[in-house]
Amino acid sequence: MLWSLVKIILFFCALVAVAFGASFLLEAQGGVRIEVAGSEYNFGPLQSVIALALLVVAVWVFIKVLGLIIATWKFLNGDETAISRYFERNRQAKGYDALSQGMMALASGEGRLAMSKAEKAEKYLNKPELTNLLTAQAAELAGDRRKAEQTYRALIENDATRFVGVRGIMKQRLADGDTETALALAEKAFALKPKHEDTQDVLLKLQAKKEDWKGARETLSAKLKYGALPRDVHKRRDAVLALSEARTVYDDDLTIEAREAAIEANRLSPDLIPAAVMAAHGYIEQGNKKYATRVLKKAWDVAPHPDLAATFAAIEPDEVPAARLKRFRPLVKATSTHPESQMLMTELHLANEDFPEARRMLADLNETNPTARTATLMAAIERGEGADDTVVKGWLARALSLPRGPQWICENCQHIHTEWKPTCENCESFDTLSWKTPPQSEVAMPGGIEMLPLIMGPKADEGSDVVVIEDAEIIEDDTEAK
Repeated sequence: MLWSLVKIILFFCALVAVAFGASFLLEAQGGVRIEVAGSEYNFGPLQSVIALALLVVAVWVFIKVLGLIIATWKFLNGDETAISRYFERNRQAKGYDALSQGMMALASGEGRLAMSKAEKAEKYLNKPELTNLLTAQAAELAGDRRKAEQTYRALIENDATRFVGVRGIMKQRLADGDTETALALAEKAFALKPKHEDTQDVLLKLQAKKEDWKGARETLSAKLKYGALPRDVHKRRDAVLALSEARTVYDDDLTIEAREAAIEANRLSPDLIPAAVMAAHGYIEQGNKKYATRVLKKAWDVAPHPDLAATFAAIEPDEVPAARLKRFRPLVKATSTHPESQMLMTELHLANEDFPEARRMLADLNETNPTARTATLMAAIERGEGADDTVVKGWLARALSLPRGPQWICENCQHIHTEWKPTCENCESFDTLSWKTPPQSEVAMPGGIEMLPLIMGPKADEGSDVVVIEDAEIIEDDTEAK
């Protein structure tokens, strides 16, 4: 509002100034006299001002016409001029319009239309670094793999678009299942742009699949260096890779290197159960029982697991049941209410033939957390206390219908594994296996979950009725069949 008032005032001031100047020129005396070729021209003050203004306009028009003539001459000679720039701007406008339409067509799933718009954009723009990517993605959408690969190869020839071209062909090879070529291309893409997070993930996944654990650890370190991975996650996954490397060394029977790699994996992540187991076995082979006990106790306090108990038993393989029971008590002291600790102590009391104490240790697990293992333990307790065979068989029959309890499950695809692996054997995702109860009852039975053979319960006399669960089957002794 204030600015509008100011503009009105300025306008009136200008009108007053013009009127004042015109009146001054009309009343002024004298003028301008011009003599040309013997002819004399006399102009009054006002006429002189008007003539000067007309002269200025004429000179301006002459300069513009002269500039137009020169520009036309340059245009005809092929030089860049305002005329050529005008036509160039029109071409660019048409090209960018075609490019935007192609991107919209690509987003809406119209591959053929996107390809045609990309060709039109290339015709007007002549900038393959802009249009080739659209062409390649449109060709992939339309199912023209050959055209897409040709375009990606064209992108590789340009330094500015080489990474995009390499990554595009890498994805094609992954889709074809050619992991060897995809790995080589992923390494090339990583060398071109090491900070690219998706390329880091693809390279790490391919290296893990090929069991190139050393290369995978280098890639993981790069993820940490460039801020693509939190430090705690890096520490955990580096431990997984170190453990995988140790397992490979064990396969090659290089025991010294295997022990060192396993101990390093356990140092990086003490709560990684397979690393603790392998490190403890390494210490046991060295005769260092104290360190093996320390490693297993630390891992057990974080996550009680049957494999940890089996390895702890292997520290003293020839001890009698009473001594074993005494040695295991400090292990489970901090986790005495954990179901795994309860079942472990129940099995130890069974091996020691202390059936009432075994029943007390099992407590109410069959009501609060029933599994095939708890039902099997109850069958062993009933048999040890002299219960009728019908009662024992009832518990064994119930065990067949109960869930197996915690297992190694991929958090990404929920696939169940019989043993821990660094990568999921179903979806090939890295470091996604965790020890937990599946959402539904499954038949997979991880190694080490049945502890009764390990603890070595009392053998049955010959001719007696023996009932054993093995892979969800009840096998009865021939004596009873007779």
